[in-house]
Amino acid sequence: MSRYFKYKTSQALLADAWGLGLDFHLSADLSPLLQPIAISGRTVGNRLAIQPMEGCDGNRDGAPGELTDRRYRRFGAGGAKLIWGEAAAVVPEGRANPRQLVISPATARALERLLHAARQAHLESVGRDDDLLVGLQLTHSGRYSFEQPILAQHDPLLDPRTVVDKPTGRIAGPDDPLISDDALDRLQDRYVEAAALAFRIGFDFVDFKQCHRYLLNELLGARTRPGKYGGSFENRTRFIREVVGRVRSDHPGRILATRLNVFDGVPYQNGMDGRGIPGPFSLPIESSWGTRQDDPSEADLAEPIALVGLLRDLGVTLINVSAGNPYASPHLVRPFEYPPPDGYETPEHPLVGVARHFRLTAAMQAAHPELAVVGSGYSWLQAFAFEAGAANVAAGRTSFVGIGRGALTQPDFALRLARGQPLDRKRLCRTFSYCTALMRSKHNQLGQFPTGCPPFDKEVYGPIWDEVRQTAERSAEHLDPK
Repeated sequence: MSRYFKYKTSQALLADAWGLGLDFHLSADLSPLLQPIAISGRTVGNRLAIQPMEGCDGNRDGAPGELTDRRYRRFGAGGAKLIWGEAAAVVPEGRANPRQLVISPATARALERLLHAARQAHLESVGRDDDLLVGLQLTHSGRYSFEQPILAQHDPLLDPRTVVDKPTGRIAGPDDPLISDDALDRLQDRYVEAAALAFRIGFDFVDFKQCHRYLLNELLGARTRPGKYGGSFENRTRFIREVVGRVRSDHPGRILATRLNVFDGVPYQNGMDGRGIPGPFSLPIESSWGTRQDDPSEADLAEPIALVGLLRDLGVTLINVSAGNPYASPHLVRPFEYPPPDGYETPEHPLVGVARHFRLTAAMQAAHPELAVVGSGYSWLQAFAFEAGAANVAAGRTSFVGIGRGALTQPDFALRLARGQPLDRKRLCRTFSYCTALMRSKHNQLGQFPTGCPPFDKEVYGPIWDEVRQTAERSAEHLDPK
């Protein structure tokens, strides 16, 4: 049963939002979502985007697996005209889990098949694909790399949560080495090579992932890091500026994008009542990007806005706005009804988190009206997500409405909107965090279960969920026999 979402009408939702003092609007006129938009000389057919969501269902070599192919066929057939492909590591050691995609010559043909299948499904479903953009997210997981954490800075907020030696459980300390400037120089080369390969495969754009505290995001906040990649704003943005400049030089006219945290905040932990509370911190906050140093509950968008301006001048034309850390502050990333098993109860009404996403996105769009901006945070609104999205697009607060978890349960949302059909209420994401729970489940031979929606995609993910529960119960019995 839902804890917060009780809404049967738009008026009831608005009453709660306004009662919370939120700048929040809905529109029954959904036509703004179906308007085309031009990006770098390409026409995109509507304002509906599939967000980059890792399925944790690739093969061990980093190639897409059967479930990866299935998801992208469903996304392609669903009618959204912007499919923001999920994270693909640019080096194997930069994967966040052993089933994350890797982009390399060895996986190129499989990625090409996945792309072709998504486009073919879209063509068969919608009748044209010349106004469809499909991109690929290039990533390095940094301190969240599963084989061995790779640190960009010594972070007093995240080091106590970063296990650098799994057998002993030892956490990161001041003597643990940071990734060197030389290694970052070489990693630039891998990003440039990965972008070139993605374009050869046929992807319409590449995204340089700078969100959720992975490596490139962590570099942005690395004020205490020594050397040319830390300290000043110029140094902290050096890596992304140089990579984007090199890729633009090699591929003029191609679409370049970034999914960017504009507010990191601080890690949260369970409070006495199970609700999330900020973990220990001391002022000033020196390791978080887009965060007020004297009040980490608030965003400071001066540097994110400045960075986007620099990236725009270097050729980036597509921005996807995000916030928070899925491992340490999941309520900032994706407002939820129920937390994942390793999480905490939401410390705020989810509407507050939704409105925060809208506010941050609107600020970035206002600062850079010439860019196409994708907004996040919509899935918790269920059937009202598109009324909120239409209001935001019509008001110029965003260019695209990005749907993440909601696309797992109902990938045909855009097709339904285009046909004037209501959403299927039996397939609306309830943000009960089953998908996140699956992502956190590692106890099988592959070291990672695939993720999806067991309640609403029962045929495929129901048995997987049952296996997760059964193997967890067997492990518990082995550790604590009765």
